[in-house]
Amino acid sequence: MSVYKVIEVVGTSPVSWEEAARAAIEAAGASLRDLRVAEITKLDIRLDDDEIIEYRARVMISFKYENLSE
Repeated sequence: MSVYKVIEVVGTSPVSWEEAARAAIEAAGASLRDLRVAEITKLDIRLDDDEIIEYRARVMISFKYENLSE
């Protein structure tokens, strides 16, 4: 039997939503192990003077709990 934790992270990029999602997953992967599933839950953009300045991707990421007592 396994147990998983789900966290929400937001990645940003000046280029694209895909790059923003990748940034979120890579940042989570730098401090967490055994990432399992990433789900994009929201995409939005930041505007300044009617210009797109930032793409943002909200990502739910699951990872497996480790049993350190074994």
